[in-house]
Amino acid sequence: MTTVVQTSEEDPQLSVVRFTSELSWADAGPEVASPHVERLCIEAQECLVAGRVLDLASLMLTSADLIFSKVSEKDLECIFTVICNLVTKSENLDEILEIAKLISAKVAQQPNDKPALRLKILFNLYNLLTIPYGRFSVYMQALNLAVNGKVAEHIVPSFKKIDGFLKEWNLNLNEQRDLFLAMSNVAKECKGSAKDSFKFLIKYLATFSGEDAATMSEAKEQSVKAIIDFLKAPDVFQCDLLDMPAVAQLENDSQYSSVYQLLRIFLTQKLDSYLEYHAVNSSLLKDYGLVHEDCVIKMRLMSLVDLGSSESGRIPYAVIRDTLQLNDDEVEFWVVKAISSKLLDCKMDQMNQVIIVSRCSERVFGQRQWELLRSKLATWKENVASVIATIQVNKIADDVTQAAQGMAIH
Repeated sequence: MTTVVQTSEEDPQLSVVRFTSELSWADAGPEVASPHVERLCIEAQECLVAGRVLDLASLMLTSADLIFSKVSEKDLECIFTVICNLVTKSENLDEILEIAKLISAKVAQQPNDKPALRLKILFNLYNLLTIPYGRFSVYMQALNLAVNGKVAEHIVPSFKKIDGFLKEWNLNLNEQRDLFLAMSNVAKECKGSAKDSFKFLIKYLATFSGEDAATMSEAKEQSVKAIIDFLKAPDVFQCDLLDMPAVAQLENDSQYSSVYQLLRIFLTQKLDSYLEYHAVNSSLLKDYGLVHEDCVIKMRLMSLVDLGSSESGRIPYAVIRDTLQLNDDEVEFWVVKAISSKLLDCKMDQMNQVIIVSRCSERVFGQRQWELLRSKLATWKENVASVIATIQVNKIADDVTQAAQGMAIH
């Protein structure tokens, strides 16, 4: 955090006003500039004396904004540290909030001019604030600046603290939606953060449940976006989109029902269903930027996952070949590909031409999966109880044997 050290008797705020106003009027010549500089300094002095901190912030920002491209980044950081420090000069919470909003809006106004510095200024402002909602307001401006200024990589690391932020900020439902959607957009712009983008988009959609049709319709476009992001992601094979009301509304939507149908195929059906769909809707896939060959690769892997879930732990090579529409010599390649994608754990019995599955991922985790899990846990419980009973029986037998041997010795 930058610290401005006062080196004269003049208040740092007045020093900033004088410096920025002199620089902004420099081209007009001293005769023209001097009266304007003095007027601005007098106004600033009056604001200080009267305790009108919000007016002082507005005055300082006007001059500072004019010289943003004329001074070094180090000087700008010092200037805006003084300006941001105004949030500590008022005891009125509403005024502090207004000052924070005014500063953050002005800083984020020109995102293409020194965006990394502007983001640093917003972080400085954030750290000076003690009002939770004020921090949220500044953070939202920082998110928008990160996207518009193409400096997303500087703010994405803060996403790890989101749970703490949510507890601190105590946001209402609409504010949560704005936050999650903004975070998704930022992560999408940052290389290597596609999964984070999808995760926050899912969080956004999860906030829609049971609202009226008009409110639910607000989520339609983002629901479609989430579906397409899932279909495009080469390493995401499980999601709960089908269970979300925001997504489910697309099923009977005249514009987006085909997209919903495609999602259902990927999460509940196999490759043959996708190929039938593609034969009729190839243009729709192109419209959404989906590449057929990539979809086939993903659908083959997800079909193999489905086989691992539905078969009794043993899948014949022939079933894999027919389901994934492969040649005989391609089966093991796709099994290995599924293992490397961490979709299943298995052993390949080449002699008997079967794979033996020990673990398999689920494409969705709904009622059926919960029932299977309960069944497996019940079986595990029975097996453990049986082992314990056997150990106890053996222990009793050993005790009896040892007792009998002891009596024989005596």
